[in-house]
Amino acid sequence: MSVDPRYDEVETHLRDSVRAMLAERVPWQVVLANQGRPTDPVLWSLLAVEMGLAGLAIPERLGGGGGGLRENAVVCEELGRAVAPVPYLASAVVATQTLLACAADDWLARLADGTRRAVLVLPVDTPPGPALGPAVAADGRRLTGAVPGVADAGGADLLLVPTVDALWVVEAAGAGVDRSPVVSLDQTRALTDITLDTVPAYRVATGRRAAQAVHWGLAAGAVLLAAEQHGIARWCLSAAVDHLRTRYQFGRPIGQFQALRHRLADAWVEVTQAGAVSRYAVDVLAEADPGAGPDSEARVAAALAQAHCGPVAVRLAEECVQLHGGLGFSWEHPAHLYLKRARTAAVAFGTADRHRAALAGLVDLPPA
Repeated sequence: MSVDPRYDEVETHLRDSVRAMLAERVPWQVVLANQGRPTDPVLWSLLAVEMGLAGLAIPERLGGGGGGLRENAVVCEELGRAVAPVPYLASAVVATQTLLACAADDWLARLADGTRRAVLVLPVDTPPGPALGPAVAADGRRLTGAVPGVADAGGADLLLVPTVDALWVVEAAGAGVDRSPVVSLDQTRALTDITLDTVPAYRVATGRRAAQAVHWGLAAGAVLLAAEQHGIARWCLSAAVDHLRTRYQFGRPIGQFQALRHRLADAWVEVTQAGAVSRYAVDVLAEADPGAGPDSEARVAAALAQAHCGPVAVRLAEECVQLHGGLGFSWEHPAHLYLKRARTAAVAFGTADRHRAALAGLVDLPPA
């Protein structure tokens, strides 16, 4: 397939609009002040409802924007740049793509306007794969079980719950649903333990179709998390460059020292490569059929994206802290927000080591 990593006119306009809104409504000072309140309902309303981005990938006939994963990726990249505390990846990407793979039109229509949110009920570190969740059991149309560490589930209205042979939808506010917050390193992306006690559920897919849908949703999450990680890395590089231009030592900007220039040059290369990998993976998934689940090329793209972009985001966040010196280690500077997000994102949808092992198997590399 032909991959074009450049932003087209629509994507450029979308990127600029989202960036401007985030800069005005949720600068890092606001994110820092609101830690402990991981989801910003006002920001979600602006992003998802007023700008219509929650239903960006939902077909127009269902009330959505009729876009695709490329547009979703642009939004995720900007949310990464702002470490914005909104459940966009969980609801507008993972849950939406899972429902698209099931052709669950009724449920997609409920998410299209952004007034309701959904989450796929699996632990945050679950990697893409065809297996369904054994943690929850179905007895007729009632579900019982417990799932730990689900990202952005605290404010969700709909829970997409996999069992060993089906995918179900549960009303989160229903009787028998218990959601307990979990302390997380990254306070801008909350984790929740979910317990279901004979909760009534609606079955949306069974057997192979359900497994493919969950696999597709997780693959889309891994790829668009890579876009978010690219946004984190790009902000960290930009912040480090700005600091080295304005911080003086021995009568000149410290950015003029050769050793620091070399570190910035290496960082720029890493960020640029991460952007290329992320855009490639998004393009591959955008051309695939959600209903068929990830094909071999899509699985390779997802594994490659997370094997590469996760470590890059962590390294750039660490460099940003170190290049800011003592300021970077202070609570008043935003660098720690990006380091926490990068560190926690590095284990979401599986660690880089796990994705490298999966990638080796997908391309038939012999074990070392």
